[in-house]
Amino acid sequence: MIKDPFQRLNLDREVLSVSQLNGRARVLLEDVFASIWVEGEISNLAKPASGHVYFTLKDSQAQVRCALFRQNAVRVRQALRDGLAVKVRGKVSLFEGRGDYQLILDSVEPAGDGALRLAFEALKEKLAAEGLFAVERKQALPAHPQRIGIISSPTGAVIRDIISVFRRRAPQVQLTLIPTAVQGREASAQIVRALQLADRRGFDALILARGGGSLEDLWSFNEESVVRAVAACVTPIVSAVGHETDVSISDFAADVRAPTPSAAAELLAPDVGDLQLRLASLHRRLVLRLQDRLRHDRQHLDNLTRRLRHPGERLRQQAQRVDDLDMRLRRAFERQLGSRHERLRHLQTRLAGQHPQRSLALLGQRLESLAERLPRAMREILKERRLQLQSQVQTLQVVSPLATLGRGYSILLDERGQAVRSAEQTRPGQRLQARLSEGLLDVRVEDNHLAPVTLSLLD
Repeated sequence: MIKDPFQRLNLDREVLSVSQLNGRARVLLEDVFASIWVEGEISNLAKPASGHVYFTLKDSQAQVRCALFRQNAVRVRQALRDGLAVKVRGKVSLFEGRGDYQLILDSVEPAGDGALRLAFEALKEKLAAEGLFAVERKQALPAHPQRIGIISSPTGAVIRDIISVFRRRAPQVQLTLIPTAVQGREASAQIVRALQLADRRGFDALILARGGGSLEDLWSFNEESVVRAVAACVTPIVSAVGHETDVSISDFAADVRAPTPSAAAELLAPDVGDLQLRLASLHRRLVLRLQDRLRHDRQHLDNLTRRLRHPGERLRQQAQRVDDLDMRLRRAFERQLGSRHERLRHLQTRLAGQHPQRSLALLGQRLESLAERLPRAMREILKERRLQLQSQVQTLQVVSPLATLGRGYSILLDERGQAVRSAEQTRPGQRLQARLSEGLLDVRVEDNHLAPVTLSLLD
């Protein structure tokens, strides 16, 4: 460890190795430049897979290599890119292996225009996400405006250029200046008030204009309040801020962006010469269309005149047609009447042949015949049915149990009225009923002879 890096070499001309030289130089640099701020522009940016960031910081006359290690790189919020102006903080060191002079960084911040550019992009992304720049919000500019409001500084070349364009192209358009500051601390609030005032005055269109300048000079038109005021305008508005290469956030919120204030005036100032040529062209087309229409209508009138006939002739023709129809109607009526008379005679003949008196006589004879046949048929049927009944009674008597009872038999019935067919269906002491041919008897079973008889051997 070198205790005093500023210690002069011995008079004996101490000889150092390259490693010793680079080591002493590194300690010396880190001790003197332990924490410094440096401003410059990024170039040769490299981001290897290790997560470290390496780049060159330069200005117009010199450059220095920088290293931003991973633990510090993750804390840098803005995206680093070549050309970005930044302020870096770190210590001056030496890479001993190669003897390279470098800055070891622990912080990177945007500087100057770079900081404004980052703020510009952040606000632009925010408002775009809200839909303030959506195409659906854009309004079309009027084709022939009569009153135009100009929001700009009352001094300078911008207002003169706009007036010159309108005086040359459309002197009939009424221009009204709504003065406002376009740069400085109070500019944003004044521009917002001017936009709101102009939007309430009923202009056909508005022009928001300013001359060119640096990003800082144009910054009022990048303020969120101004951009929202532009987007809120009901009146169609053209944004003409800066030169052709200058872009402001108000350009995105406006209905139309013009590259210059003069271009904005030309968008809204219809050229009188062009209008006169167009008017002459429309006049010629109108005359030709009228001539064609008159010629067509004249031909149509001639055709109608030729087709038109005197009403007396049409009445004579109609009278002749009426007479013809009358004769045809009479002939048709006579034919129809004759046909109906013929059909009537035919029906009368058929009706006479089918008179009901004849049918009634025939039906009366048939009725008398049936009246004579009916008693005979009834007597024969009763006789036949009586014989069938006697035969069935005799058959029934043969199989009837009453006939069996008449021959001296009886039927035993139990308590339920069921016939007793076997001794097994009875028990000693059971009460039964005996049905005879004439009358009933109540009987009691003394013995059904089913139990075995035991005799005493001693008897």
